[in-house]
Amino acid sequence: MKRIVLGVSAGIAAYKAALLLRLFKEAGHQVDVIPTAASLEFVGLATWEALSGRPVRTSVFEAVDTVNHVRLGQEADLVVIAPATADVLARAAAGMANDLLTGTLLATHAPVAMVPAMHTEMWEHPATQANVATLRSRGVRVIEPAIGRLTGKDSGAGRFPEPSDIYTELLPYLAADSAVEAQGPLAGKIIAISAGGTREPLDPVRFLGNRSSGRQGVALANAALAAGASVRFIAAHMDVPAPAGVELSTASTARQLQGAVTEAARGADVLIMSAAVADFRPGEYQDSKIKKSDDHADPVITLIRNPDILATLVKQRASEGEAGTLAPLIVGFAAETGDAESSVLEYGASKLARKGCEMLVVNEVGENLTFGTTQNSVTILFADGAQPVAAAGSKDEVAVAVLTAVAQALSTTGTPAH
Repeated sequence: MKRIVLGVSAGIAAYKAALLLRLFKEAGHQVDVIPTAASLEFVGLATWEALSGRPVRTSVFEAVDTVNHVRLGQEADLVVIAPATADVLARAAAGMANDLLTGTLLATHAPVAMVPAMHTEMWEHPATQANVATLRSRGVRVIEPAIGRLTGKDSGAGRFPEPSDIYTELLPYLAADSAVEAQGPLAGKIIAISAGGTREPLDPVRFLGNRSSGRQGVALANAALAAGASVRFIAAHMDVPAPAGVELSTASTARQLQGAVTEAARGADVLIMSAAVADFRPGEYQDSKIKKSDDHADPVITLIRNPDILATLVKQRASEGEAGTLAPLIVGFAAETGDAESSVLEYGASKLARKGCEMLVVNEVGENLTFGTTQNSVTILFADGAQPVAAAGSKDEVAVAVLTAVAQALSTTGTPAH
């Protein structure tokens, strides 16, 4: 049994939080509901007490003798804010504690998950996005809102996800009672994860790069942490902050990334190569900026092949044999585009065979597709011939699917914990 604090803020989606509460209770967990005072305009106190079977309070001046605003956070195994309005996101990001809910957030060391729900304009506002980025940088799991019908005739991003989908995303935090319970299904495992895109310098101001934002890698790290793993995170260029709670190293070019990844993979149980690595780099670096001049011909840039980090690591592991220390489970990522000759999955299957890793996560990329977005759609391929696994939705959802496949692979092979 887990002790869950369910925070409910003042949005029309508050009624759906009652369904989420029921799912928690049916699974045998103890749930303390903390509604904001304004949220009681949507769902009343009696409903929360009846469904939770626990006393429900909204103010720090209630149950003062128990120091409620500290006790609830200290005793919690998981804190979930659903729905999380733009106001609560802002107050949490600012570290405010002006009611029982935000006070509890500051008092807890438990994992925190927030489920935003609001109109599209509010969700997409730069202030809200900055607050979400701040919370994620502190290790808060912010689940992407769904896209669909909102209040009234509006439709777009900001819809509260289905309670069953939220519950599924939170399963890594809700491991069954045992010695593993407090840590999750990947307790004791070390997972190295690369993320972001490499940049290959051409001159002091220009580089060759790609559109990778690092969001999928951050989501993988958060999912691994939630499942109890220790995470070594190797960040190339990213548009989002690195996750909190990881052992962080950085790299810029493909060759730098190769060194950092090889070091991180030593002694790890799993290596997940989600970084987008440049296949080529300029053959010659110019020490000064390449000038554009009417009396000179256009420059010709010669490209040379970068090392294949994934394939090299697999070969190196094989050459070291049983005495080696490189991760026994290596997961590659393949960003592919289909063409007239083959489909994305056909190219992915060919790449899996060529690279020699145990798993390959294949996704289709393109303009406004995967790179830089909050959504992803992947197929996980297995070298042992197991049935491929498809996953789609937010990058957090895809991360959970990938880590679930990793946990299953580890349990099958019996890889020892470090």
